[in-house]
Amino acid sequence: MNGPHPFSIPAFRAYWIARFMAVIATMSMVVIIGWQVYDIARSDYGMSPKLAAFQLGLLGLAQFVPLFVLTPVAGWAADRFERRTVARFANMIDLSIAVALGLLTMYDMLNLPIMFVMAALHGMARVFVGPAMSAIAPNLVPPQSLPRAIALSSIAWQSASVIGPAAAGFLYADNPSSPYWVAAVLLGLTNLALTFIPPVHPPANPDRPHPVRQMIEGLRYTWSERFLLGSITLDLFAVLLAGATALLPVYARDILHVGPEGLGQLRAAPALGAAIVALYLAFKPLRHNVGAKMLWAVVVFGLATIGFGWSHEIGARLFGDARIELFDVTSSMLIALIMLAVLGASDMLSVFVRSSLVQLNTPDDKRGRVSAISGLAISASNELGELQSGFAAALLGPVGAVVF
Repeated sequence: MNGPHPFSIPAFRAYWIARFMAVIATMSMVVIIGWQVYDIARSDYGMSPKLAAFQLGLLGLAQFVPLFVLTPVAGWAADRFERRTVARFANMIDLSIAVALGLLTMYDMLNLPIMFVMAALHGMARVFVGPAMSAIAPNLVPPQSLPRAIALSSIAWQSASVIGPAAAGFLYADNPSSPYWVAAVLLGLTNLALTFIPPVHPPANPDRPHPVRQMIEGLRYTWSERFLLGSITLDLFAVLLAGATALLPVYARDILHVGPEGLGQLRAAPALGAAIVALYLAFKPLRHNVGAKMLWAVVVFGLATIGFGWSHEIGARLFGDARIELFDVTSSMLIALIMLAVLGASDMLSVFVRSSLVQLNTPDDKRGRVSAISGLAISASNELGELQSGFAAALLGPVGAVVF
């Protein structure tokens, strides 16, 4: 039996808007931080493309360390305190980081150590936002409506991931500090939207075990549930070994030669493919053979990554890297965008299955901790994937690293 449509519930509408604006802000910051690190390494430090790509790997490490250290604390906080308050507090930290980066960019005071510190602080804020926001949604809709709510939430995420990077690239080209000012405003509006959601308190626990014991309990529960453990580890290894987004600044600056505007388009392409799949799943959720479909999606993800890695060579061999007037891009850029869109679409199918399993198979009193562990696996695959990509690029070059 189908429950009410999630958008018919005012609290879910406010949640959706908050998530949409927060992701635009976060993705804008992520894109510009990556571009600035690579550009500073090349321009100010005179590094080669390989060595500058290695700095992108170190950037991933800088963001992963706070995620790894603080994930158990973030999950415990989401299961212990009012969840909107946790999310708003973390958003305020991220807002402060956006303002600081805006000022440092405006006055041309950035260098690599400052960028790494800011990236680490950004990662610290994100680790608290994720579990709290993920644990809010299941409390706003009835269980029958949850799969559709997850798909709609994914639409918010993916559509914002299209808009954020593309807008950030164009804003940066016009005024390098403006993406950070826009991100700060959006994070403030996110906190405003969260005030329209009724307080979301975690279930009462009269025993009140020690916080460390609660963190261990969340880890033990995830380890003992086959569906949860399998879905989480699949994402970890797929993206860890096949991530290409870390090297997009290299492709934008030194391979495809499309600048920060092109970088925004490259970062938006996977989200566009994912948003199309999420929109389809919002109306027709998967009901049969979901496990097999998820595994095939991972295979397509890997093949699309290889296609992106060779996009410049494919464009040059097939079309002489001619300019495609209809799309106002070179053939290499068009192939890169198509491959990234396919990559995002296949990843979204896998993400939908995993998110549904995690939310539907987790008791509410453990949702914050399990969401934190799931978020750690996703972030570990992304950030450690960036580290792996940076190391591989230093050894094999950017194209070799992506294809490998």
